Amino acid sequence: MASPTAVLQSEWTKIRSVRSTIWTLALAFLVTTALGAVICLVFNNTFDSLSTADKLTFDPTNTSFFGMTLGQLALIVFGVLVISSEYSTGMIRTSLAAVPQRGAFYFSKIAVAGALALAVSMVTSFLTFFLGQSLLGSHKAHIGDPGVARAVFGAGLYMTLLVLFCVGAAAMLRSPMLGLGILMPFFFLVSPILSAVPKVDSVARYFPDQAGRKIMQVVPTSGEHTAYGPWGGIAIMAVWVAAALVGGYAVLKNRDA
Repeated sequence: MASPTAVLQSEWTKIRSVRSTIWTLALAFLVTTALGAVICLVFNNTFDSLSTADKLTFDPTNTSFFGMTLGQLALIVFGVLVISSEYSTGMIRTSLAAVPQRGAFYFSKIAVAGALALAVSMVTSFLTFFLGQSLLGSHKAHIGDPGVARAVFGAGLYMTLLVLFCVGAAAMLRSPMLGLGILMPFFFLVSPILSAVPKVDSVARYFPDQAGRKIMQVVPTSGEHTAYGPWGGIAIMAVWVAAALVGGYAVLKNRDA
Protein backbone atom coordinates (compact mmCIF):
# COMPACT_ATOMS: atom_id res chain seq x y z
CA MET A 1 0.00 0.00 0.00
CA ALA A 2 1.45 3.35 -1.06
CA SER A 3 1.76 5.94 1.71
CA PRO A 4 -0.31 9.14 1.37
CA THR A 5 2.86 11.23 1.38
CA ALA A 6 4.37 9.21 -1.46
CA VAL A 7 1.18 9.47 -3.52
CA LEU A 8 1.01 13.24 -2.99
CA GLN A 9 4.64 13.59 -3.98
CA SER A 10 4.03 11.48 -7.06
CA GLU A 11 1.10 13.65 -8.15
CA TRP A 12 3.12 16.80 -7.55
CA THR A 13 5.94 15.41 -9.69
CA LYS A 14 3.53 14.54 -12.50
CA ILE A 15 1.91 17.97 -12.56
CA ARG A 16 5.25 19.77 -12.26
CA SER A 17 6.85 17.77 -15.04
CA VAL A 18 4.07 18.28 -17.60
CA ARG A 19 4.73 21.59 -19.31
CA SER A 20 1.18 22.06 -20.57
CA THR A 21 -0.32 22.15 -17.07
CA ILE A 22 2.20 24.68 -15.76
CA TRP A 23 1.88 26.87 -18.85
CA THR A 24 -1.90 26.97 -18.57
CA LEU A 25 -1.66 28.35 -15.03
CA ALA A 26 0.94 30.89 -16.14
CA LEU A 27 -1.33 31.90 -19.02
CA ALA A 28 -4.32 32.29 -16.69
CA PHE A 29 -2.23 34.60 -14.50
CA LEU A 30 -0.96 36.70 -17.40
CA VAL A 31 -4.28 37.03 -19.23
CA THR A 32 -6.31 37.84 -16.11
CA THR A 33 -3.83 40.41 -14.84
CA ALA A 34 -2.98 42.07 -18.16
CA LEU A 35 -6.51 42.25 -19.52
CA GLY A 36 -7.84 43.52 -16.20
CA ALA A 37 -5.21 46.26 -16.22
CA VAL A 38 -6.08 47.32 -19.77
CA ILE A 39 -9.81 47.46 -19.00
CA CYS A 40 -9.21 49.51 -15.82
CA LEU A 41 -7.07 51.95 -17.82
CA VAL A 42 -9.81 52.28 -20.44
CA PHE A 43 -12.45 52.95 -17.79
CA ASN A 44 -10.27 55.58 -16.15
CA ASN A 45 -9.85 57.40 -19.46
CA THR A 46 -13.51 57.18 -20.48
CA PHE A 47 -15.24 57.48 -17.10
CA ASP A 48 -16.54 61.01 -17.74
CA SER A 49 -18.34 59.80 -20.87
CA LEU A 50 -20.34 57.16 -18.96
CA SER A 51 -24.01 57.73 -18.28
CA THR A 52 -25.13 58.78 -14.82
CA ALA A 53 -26.62 55.34 -14.20
CA ASP A 54 -23.37 53.62 -15.20
CA LYS A 55 -21.37 55.90 -12.91
CA LEU A 56 -23.63 55.11 -9.98
CA THR A 57 -23.30 51.36 -10.51
CA PHE A 58 -19.59 51.41 -11.39
CA ASP A 59 -17.81 48.66 -9.48
CA PRO A 60 -14.04 49.34 -9.49
CA THR A 61 -13.26 46.07 -7.73
CA ASN A 62 -15.18 43.88 -10.16
CA THR A 63 -13.74 45.88 -13.07
CA SER A 64 -10.27 44.63 -12.13
CA PHE A 65 -11.49 41.08 -12.68
CA PHE A 66 -12.99 41.56 -16.13
CA GLY A 67 -9.96 39.77 -17.54
CA MET A 68 -10.94 36.63 -15.67
CA THR A 69 -13.62 35.96 -18.27
CA LEU A 70 -10.87 35.09 -20.73
CA GLY A 71 -8.34 33.91 -18.16
CA GLN A 72 -10.65 31.17 -16.95
CA LEU A 73 -10.24 29.50 -20.34
CA ALA A 74 -6.70 28.51 -19.30
CA LEU A 75 -7.97 27.38 -15.89
CA ILE A 76 -10.49 25.07 -17.56
CA VAL A 77 -7.73 23.57 -19.70
CA PHE A 78 -5.58 23.04 -16.61
CA GLY A 79 -8.38 21.34 -14.68
CA VAL A 80 -9.19 19.03 -17.59
CA LEU A 81 -5.57 18.09 -18.32
CA VAL A 82 -4.75 17.31 -14.69
CA ILE A 83 -6.49 13.95 -14.93
CA SER A 84 -7.72 13.37 -18.48
CA SER A 85 -4.21 13.57 -19.94
CA GLU A 86 -3.44 10.31 -18.13
CA TYR A 87 -6.30 8.64 -20.01
CA SER A 88 -5.17 9.97 -23.40
CA THR A 89 -1.60 8.73 -22.90
CA GLY A 90 -2.51 5.46 -21.18
CA MET A 91 -0.56 6.57 -18.10
CA ILE A 92 -3.65 5.96 -16.00
CA ARG A 93 -2.96 2.20 -16.06
CA THR A 94 0.56 2.71 -14.71
CA SER A 95 -0.71 5.14 -12.06
CA LEU A 96 -3.38 2.75 -10.82
CA ALA A 97 -0.94 -0.16 -10.86
CA ALA A 98 1.39 1.85 -8.63
CA VAL A 99 -1.48 3.11 -6.44
CA PRO A 100 -4.25 0.48 -6.48
CA GLN A 101 -6.21 2.44 -3.88
CA ARG A 102 -8.18 4.52 -6.36
CA GLY A 103 -9.56 6.81 -3.71
CA ALA A 104 -6.07 7.70 -2.50
CA PHE A 105 -4.92 8.28 -6.08
CA TYR A 106 -7.91 10.46 -6.95
CA PHE A 107 -7.99 12.60 -3.83
CA SER A 108 -4.22 13.08 -3.88
CA LYS A 109 -4.57 14.43 -7.42
CA ILE A 110 -7.38 16.72 -6.27
CA ALA A 111 -5.33 17.92 -3.29
CA VAL A 112 -2.24 18.74 -5.35
CA ALA A 113 -4.17 20.37 -8.19
CA GLY A 114 -6.34 22.29 -5.74
CA ALA A 115 -3.40 23.54 -3.68
CA LEU A 116 -1.51 24.65 -6.79
CA ALA A 117 -4.61 26.33 -8.23
CA LEU A 118 -5.30 28.07 -4.90
CA ALA A 119 -1.77 29.47 -4.68
CA VAL A 120 -1.78 30.76 -8.26
CA SER A 121 -5.35 32.04 -7.99
CA MET A 122 -4.74 34.06 -4.82
CA VAL A 123 -1.58 35.64 -6.23
CA THR A 124 -3.45 36.41 -9.45
CA SER A 125 -6.44 37.84 -7.61
CA PHE A 126 -4.57 40.21 -5.31
CA LEU A 127 -2.08 41.35 -7.95
CA THR A 128 -4.89 41.92 -10.46
CA PHE A 129 -6.79 43.99 -7.92
CA PHE A 130 -3.93 46.22 -6.85
CA LEU A 131 -2.66 46.73 -10.40
CA GLY A 132 -6.14 47.49 -11.70
CA GLN A 133 -6.91 49.95 -8.92
CA SER A 134 -3.63 51.79 -9.48
CA LEU A 135 -4.77 52.41 -13.06
CA LEU A 136 -8.27 53.59 -12.12
CA GLY A 137 -6.96 56.81 -10.60
CA SER A 138 -9.52 58.63 -8.51
CA HIS A 139 -12.17 56.02 -9.28
CA LYS A 140 -10.34 53.21 -7.48
CA ALA A 141 -11.44 51.19 -4.48
CA HIS A 142 -9.31 50.38 -1.43
CA ILE A 143 -8.81 46.96 0.08
CA GLY A 144 -10.26 48.24 3.36
CA ASP A 145 -13.52 49.44 1.79
CA PRO A 146 -16.65 47.44 2.69
CA GLY A 147 -16.88 44.22 0.70
CA VAL A 148 -13.62 44.71 -1.20
CA ALA A 149 -11.40 42.28 0.72
CA ARG A 150 -14.16 39.67 0.45
CA ALA A 151 -14.38 40.19 -3.30
CA VAL A 152 -10.61 39.94 -3.84
CA PHE A 153 -10.28 36.81 -1.70
CA GLY A 154 -13.43 35.44 -3.33
CA ALA A 155 -11.99 35.90 -6.81
CA GLY A 156 -9.13 33.57 -5.91
CA LEU A 157 -11.56 31.14 -4.36
CA TYR A 158 -13.74 31.22 -7.48
CA MET A 159 -10.78 30.36 -9.72
CA THR A 160 -9.79 27.48 -7.46
CA LEU A 161 -13.31 26.04 -7.41
CA LEU A 162 -13.49 26.35 -11.20
CA VAL A 163 -10.36 24.22 -11.53
CA LEU A 164 -11.71 21.58 -9.14
CA PHE A 165 -15.04 21.47 -10.98
CA CYS A 166 -13.19 20.80 -14.23
CA VAL A 167 -11.07 18.09 -12.58
CA GLY A 168 -14.22 16.27 -11.46
CA ALA A 169 -15.93 16.69 -14.82
CA ALA A 170 -12.83 15.47 -16.67
CA ALA A 171 -12.62 12.44 -14.39
CA MET A 172 -16.15 11.52 -15.46
CA LEU A 173 -15.54 12.17 -19.17
CA ARG A 174 -12.05 10.55 -19.24
CA SER A 175 -11.00 12.36 -22.42
CA PRO A 176 -9.27 15.74 -22.92
CA MET A 177 -11.14 16.41 -26.16
CA LEU A 178 -14.50 15.46 -24.73
CA GLY A 179 -13.86 17.41 -21.53
CA LEU A 180 -12.86 20.58 -23.35
CA GLY A 181 -15.57 20.03 -25.96
CA ILE A 182 -18.25 20.12 -23.28
CA LEU A 183 -16.85 22.54 -20.68
CA MET A 184 -15.68 25.27 -23.07
CA PRO A 185 -19.08 25.71 -24.78
CA PHE A 186 -20.84 25.50 -21.43
CA PHE A 187 -18.84 28.29 -19.76
CA PHE A 188 -18.38 30.51 -22.82
CA LEU A 189 -21.64 30.00 -24.73
CA VAL A 190 -24.43 28.19 -22.88
CA SER A 191 -24.11 29.88 -19.50
CA PRO A 192 -23.68 33.50 -20.77
CA ILE A 193 -26.45 33.14 -23.36
CA LEU A 194 -28.99 31.58 -20.98
CA SER A 195 -28.20 34.16 -18.29
CA ALA A 196 -29.25 36.87 -20.76
CA VAL A 197 -32.52 35.21 -21.84
CA PRO A 198 -35.63 36.31 -19.92
CA LYS A 199 -37.48 33.56 -18.02
CA VAL A 200 -34.42 31.33 -18.33
CA ASP A 201 -31.96 33.61 -16.56
CA SER A 202 -33.48 32.70 -13.19
CA VAL A 203 -32.25 29.13 -13.75
CA ALA A 204 -28.89 30.16 -15.23
CA ARG A 205 -28.12 32.15 -12.10
CA TYR A 206 -27.61 28.83 -10.33
CA PHE A 207 -24.99 27.62 -12.80
CA PRO A 208 -21.57 27.32 -11.12
CA ASP A 209 -19.91 30.24 -12.90
CA GLN A 210 -22.89 32.60 -12.63
CA ALA A 211 -23.36 31.89 -8.92
CA GLY A 212 -19.66 31.87 -8.10
CA ARG A 213 -18.87 35.20 -9.75
CA LYS A 214 -21.34 36.90 -7.42
CA ILE A 215 -18.65 36.97 -4.74
CA MET A 216 -16.54 39.37 -6.83
CA GLN A 217 -19.32 41.93 -6.93
CA VAL A 218 -19.18 44.84 -4.48
CA VAL A 219 -21.65 47.24 -6.11
CA PRO A 220 -24.95 45.53 -7.07
CA THR A 221 -25.84 45.62 -10.76
CA SER A 222 -28.89 47.74 -11.53
CA GLY A 223 -32.02 45.63 -11.91
CA GLU A 224 -30.33 42.41 -10.80
CA HIS A 225 -32.10 40.44 -8.09
CA THR A 226 -30.92 37.08 -6.79
CA ALA A 227 -32.09 34.94 -3.90
CA TYR A 228 -28.51 34.58 -2.66
CA GLY A 229 -25.67 36.89 -1.72
CA PRO A 230 -21.92 36.71 -2.42
CA TRP A 231 -21.20 33.85 -0.01
CA GLY A 232 -24.43 32.11 -0.99
CA GLY A 233 -23.25 32.19 -4.60
CA ILE A 234 -19.89 30.66 -3.79
CA ALA A 235 -21.69 28.02 -1.69
CA ILE A 236 -23.82 27.09 -4.72
CA MET A 237 -20.66 26.77 -6.79
CA ALA A 238 -19.10 24.60 -4.07
CA VAL A 239 -22.09 22.25 -4.29
CA TRP A 240 -21.52 21.92 -8.05
CA VAL A 241 -17.85 21.21 -7.40
CA ALA A 242 -18.62 18.57 -4.77
CA ALA A 243 -21.08 16.87 -7.13
CA ALA A 244 -18.51 16.84 -9.97
CA LEU A 245 -15.77 15.44 -7.74
CA VAL A 246 -18.03 12.74 -6.32
CA GLY A 247 -19.13 11.84 -9.86
CA GLY A 248 -15.50 11.63 -10.95
CA TYR A 249 -14.67 9.33 -8.06
CA ALA A 250 -17.65 7.08 -8.82
CA VAL A 251 -16.54 6.69 -12.45
CA LEU A 252 -12.91 6.06 -11.49
CA LYS A 253 -13.89 3.49 -8.87
CA ASN A 254 -16.39 1.55 -10.94
CA ARG A 255 -14.91 1.55 -14.44
CA ASP A 256 -11.78 -0.07 -15.82
CA ALA A 257 -8.82 2.14 -16.60
